[in-house]
Amino acid sequence: MKNTHHRRIFTDALKYSVPVFLGYIAIGIAFGLLLADAGYPWWLALIMSIVMYAGAGQYMAVGLFASGVSLWEAALVQLVLNARHMAYGLTMHGRFSAAGPYKWYLIFSLTDETFALLSSLPPENGDPRDRSRFMFYVALLDQFYWILGSVIGAVAGTLIPFSLDGIGFALTALFIVLMIEQILQVRQPKPFIIAAAAAVGTSLLFPSRISLLSALVISLVLVQLFGGSRKNEPGGSPC
Repeated sequence: MKNTHHRRIFTDALKYSVPVFLGYIAIGIAFGLLLADAGYPWWLALIMSIVMYAGAGQYMAVGLFASGVSLWEAALVQLVLNARHMAYGLTMHGRFSAAGPYKWYLIFSLTDETFALLSSLPPENGDPRDRSRFMFYVALLDQFYWILGSVIGAVAGTLIPFSLDGIGFALTALFIVLMIEQILQVRQPKPFIIAAAAAVGTSLLFPSRISLLSALVISLVLVQLFGGSRKNEPGGSPC
């Protein structure tokens, strides 16, 4: 019975993570192709996707490798690019506090897409351990999808020549799809409008090297002040 119960939770997580599967396979392949096109071996995609596991960061890393920047410059760029994950972690702190042995992996694996899924979960009901296990399976499946896509792309790029015109837009396209899905689910467009306005404003007013971090800070403050409370909608996983 216990194994059957765990399989049901895994199956629920598998169904819940299908949207990320469809996106990660596509943008993972795009990342692998870009990496192979830059002249790097296919296995680097595997290592980066296991250890680094940051979609936008991995895309950026390909360009940083190719441009020959120093380690410190690359680290600073990655810090600014991924600073939004600090906000994700603070937002999910309450949900992860009871995750037990799954907590550290959940923190590590909190990508934009995994955050979108886990933050959209309906209110808890039943055993909190089931919820923690469900979140762990969702996060683990999401990373598996990314690893699979990136390795497929890197191997294909090594063996078959491709035209890569416009392929770098794949990651941006996925973010747009996830944002639309979030707007439709929470039915509160105001935080998204505020964030978009902050992003546009900071890109016009601040230097490019600090515009992303500035937009993150300003949008977080404005959403807290004027964004209104978030309402969880029924649906999603039963866990």
